[in-house]
Amino acid sequence: MTKKEKILLAAQEEFGEHGYTATTLKMVADRAGVASGLVSHYYGNKDNLFLEAGGELIDQMLGVLTDKAKEGKNGLEALGIFVQAYFDFTDSHRTTFPTLLRSSPFSDEYPHLDRTHIAAKFKRLIDQIEDYIRQGMEDDSVREVPLTQTSYLVYGHIVGAVRTEFLTPFQIDNLFKEACRFITRSLAKD
Repeated sequence: MTKKEKILLAAQEEFGEHGYTATTLKMVADRAGVASGLVSHYYGNKDNLFLEAGGELIDQMLGVLTDKAKEGKNGLEALGIFVQAYFDFTDSHRTTFPTLLRSSPFSDEYPHLDRTHIAAKFKRLIDQIEDYIRQGMEDDSVREVPLTQTSYLVYGHIVGAVRTEFLTPFQIDNLFKEACRFITRSLAKD
């Protein structure tokens, strides 16, 4: 792993654990085992590092999710696999995934941060959901729904389940599994 990659991973872990405000570039440098100046050299400032840390996670996640969803025989199955893979990804990246929750355009943490760039990356996730719903309506596995609105509602449901799991004191057994079932039941043609 290069020094730049170590910094990015350390940033994901620090931002995930402490949030934007409490994380310093020195904390990231210490965790990565590099000089503080190197963090600034590669990423400029904390805003850039924060957004890059979140953006890299989205890219990684989207690759995993779309690869898994290819196993679906129709649009509804592909969507179900995509959603389950989203939950599996969050579970297997528990130390870094909260960075996405914090850098998301749906977050109110550090509201002055320009999230335009990262919002475009999140939009790719929503567009992928829309593609599966469209495919399902075409192959008759998904009932007719307003496409754009439903895509955002599905994504909102996913985000809500993840935020509940990561950011609340509630201990709800099988929340991710039931969230996935709820989404597919809600969209299924029959």
